[in-house]
Amino acid sequence: MSRKRPTIRDVAREAGVSYATVSRVLNGRDWVSPEAVRAVRDAISRTGYTTNQHARSLATGRSGSIAFLLTEPQHLLFEDPNFSVLLRGVAQALSDRELTLILMIASTPEERSRTIAFLNGGHVDGVLLVSPHSGDPLLKQLVTAQVPIVACGRVLGLEDVMSSVSADDRAGARIATEHLITAGCRRIATITGPLDTSGGVDRLAGYTDALMAHGLPVDQDLIVHGDWRRENGASGMRTLLDRAPDVDAVFAASDAIAAATLPVLRDAGRAVPGDVRVVGFDDSGLAATTEPPLSTVRQPLERISEEMVRLLVDVINGRTPLSVTVPTSLVLRTSSPA
Repeated sequence: MSRKRPTIRDVAREAGVSYATVSRVLNGRDWVSPEAVRAVRDAISRTGYTTNQHARSLATGRSGSIAFLLTEPQHLLFEDPNFSVLLRGVAQALSDRELTLILMIASTPEERSRTIAFLNGGHVDGVLLVSPHSGDPLLKQLVTAQVPIVACGRVLGLEDVMSSVSADDRAGARIATEHLITAGCRRIATITGPLDTSGGVDRLAGYTDALMAHGLPVDQDLIVHGDWRRENGASGMRTLLDRAPDVDAVFAASDAIAAATLPVLRDAGRAVPGDVRVVGFDDSGLAATTEPPLSTVRQPLERISEEMVRLLVDVINGRTPLSVTVPTSLVLRTSSPA
């Protein structure tokens, strides 16, 4: 005879807590002590309890699923290390709350249309929005769909209606540029990220903040605008060498951009850091593997992913939407040592 499937009441009895406490833990609600959460999860492990998702959905009106929605082309999910780190962190945070992750890509009009239709169908309880670009028609459609959303980075123009979790991009860029100034650099260039994203805007602002605070001119010949692609770093560095052959430092808006400047500088006969210092942004796994290893600004992506999930669960449960900014820090390596 087959063994009877464990129930929530079995879990409650094993954990020594009430049925209601187990239910709150399973649904990711507040008002449960950390001790009770651990007791319930241990009891789930011992009893072998698994959620009957269909019954749970009927009872709660929820799907138990969360969308990780990337608005960049699909290939960047694999090429940009930040996206994979975020995805891994989000997957773990959702698993801890017994929520299912659904990966969605929406960079083309067809993908956006399918995304909105899927969300309007009630297939997910909320959306973790990654790399939003201001002016993207998808953003207003998401607001109209009235699905709970937390974005990675501020959504320019929609800060009042969309929760977000952001690294302190402006402060991080300022610290990186001040490090280069302290090192004696005076012709400090930057290659920006896209200026329709908060990261692109704020990192450029931090760079200019530092120059102005130290009485250095903001020279437009030393600023190249681009996107997050690695190719942007290579083409941007070539442009800078043409415009300003005397450039002695580069602050790049991402590690991918910074990494791409290194072979261009090498081919041009410029030693790093002897002739040109380079600092990136992210402290992704890429930064420590380049030659030379990159100095960079660390944004704590693991914490950002956890905060995104925490805020989204709060919004789903009726809490007032909030936005969170997490601190950044400077990590020095060979491309621009202390």
